[in-house]
Amino acid sequence: MTYQRYMLLLVALVFFLSIVSLCLGQSWDSPADVFLLPFTDPDATTAVIVREIRLPRTLIAIVAGLSLGLSGAAMQGLLQNPLASPGLVGSASGAALGAVSALYFFNGAWHPQTVPLAGMSGAFIATGFVYLMAGRDATVSTLILAGVAVNALAGASLSLLLNLAPSPFAVRELVLWTLGDLSDRSLQDLWVMLPCTLAGWILLAGCGRSLDALSLGERTARSMGINTYLTSWRVFIAISLCVGAAVATTGMIGFIGLVIPHLLRPLANHQPGKLLPLAAAGGAAMLLTADICVRLIDLYTDLPVPLKVGVLTALVGAPFFLVLILKTRSEYLR
Repeated sequence: MTYQRYMLLLVALVFFLSIVSLCLGQSWDSPADVFLLPFTDPDATTAVIVREIRLPRTLIAIVAGLSLGLSGAAMQGLLQNPLASPGLVGSASGAALGAVSALYFFNGAWHPQTVPLAGMSGAFIATGFVYLMAGRDATVSTLILAGVAVNALAGASLSLLLNLAPSPFAVRELVLWTLGDLSDRSLQDLWVMLPCTLAGWILLAGCGRSLDALSLGERTARSMGINTYLTSWRVFIAISLCVGAAVATTGMIGFIGLVIPHLLRPLANHQPGKLLPLAAAGGAAMLLTADICVRLIDLYTDLPVPLKVGVLTALVGAPFFLVLILKTRSEYLR
């Protein structure tokens, strides 16, 4: 099967899962009702539910999943390492710290979008720290070390806020947000995350050729006329925009950027440039699938607290990550 057919299949899968997501709630509504009632009878209960609850949830799942998959493929292509994840640049932990800080100090009282805006601000600040620590002409290794340092600082600050939370209820709210969730999201949340997300997508859209060249080594890429420093910063800034916006809106949803690129890499003939669109569609499909599974589990079980989508992706991704480490280790020992 050709690359184009794989791409069409993934897009078709995202489209199918989107329809399922729009039809699934506390009960199953037929696709005809879901797509026709908002136009023929906008005040009907089903039309209101679809427009106000299911549509924002589905669209945010697509956008966030696409961003995470795309960012993971770009990071792995830049570092030439299948164990690399988008969180290495510090944007995810920075976004989480910013959002939790807004919950801690303001409880989202200023505006409904205080939390996501604070999360995106945290991602920008974290990226700025990485830039200041690494320097303008930093190598990829230096950027990674700076990202690890910022991640550690943000994680420590997040732990401090949880430790100083004024009540157990506040701790619970902060912790539940960090688990990653798509419920109770509105179209306003989507509009808030779109500008940064689109900017990140545009930056990554032109990186395919550079990433393909880097797969041959930095020296070879430079001999082909590729500015490796500019490419590194372009990818890092794009990932910060995409992942920061996603985490600020949905909370911490891990392993999509790690698992999806690794699974789909053989379909792209191990070419980083071709992997980018495949991983984007695959990330959207994985997050939609996880969100549908979370809703089904909530519908057919009596859990005291609804399962969060970030927990489910971690339960699926963590074993895969361990298998990937063991596989990489065995190949290295050979």
